[in-house]
Amino acid sequence: MPLNPTAAFRYAAIAIFFAAAPCAVSTVSAQSAGDSLSAADKAPLWLLIVSDFQCPFCRRWHVETWETLKKEYVNTGKIRVAFVNFPLGMHPNARPAAITAMCASAQGKFWPVADLIFKSQDKWKDLKDARPFFDSVAKAGGTDPARLKTCEAGTSIPALVNADVVRMSRAQAQSTPTFFIGRAKIEGAEPIATFRRAIDAELAAATKR
Repeated sequence: MPLNPTAAFRYAAIAIFFAAAPCAVSTVSAQSAGDSLSAADKAPLWLLIVSDFQCPFCRRWHVETWETLKKEYVNTGKIRVAFVNFPLGMHPNARPAAITAMCASAQGKFWPVADLIFKSQDKWKDLKDARPFFDSVAKAGGTDPARLKTCEAGTSIPALVNADVVRMSRAQAQSTPTFFIGRAKIEGAEPIATFRRAIDAELAAATKR
């Protein structure tokens, strides 16, 4: 069955996103529990999580759905997952949170730090300057504080986050959270049942291609 133009664009956007370098994306797979791509991973399907750390719906999805999805589809080697930062202008602390998370990623600590940032959202969302709080969270997540500060003070990670916002805007991500699963697009903090249907359908389609 031929793809409709919108679906084809979304599917191509995933390939273009990973073909473009560099990008400020953290990945997780059955063979890559940290933050880097695993060349040995042969999972046929990518899930892109387009998210904003200050977004309450992103937090809800992360807390309510992520662990189950990871257990059922990532840990079993069925899919690979990439977290893509998409800080919205209405959330002033989302961008510094993304920078801290990606600097943690440089130390292989993205996922534990991201988890702590999301779960502590109510404590920092209204802070005038949340960066000291993020640094404390990153330390609790296992990062080296000196290396983290050096990274945060640099220009590379902010530039990568900016580039990812541009890429996801081109891929028609207009709100958070947004998810690209093969040819499918899901918007909002949908429950695990929605993702099971979408992922299972995409996996079935992948075996026929």
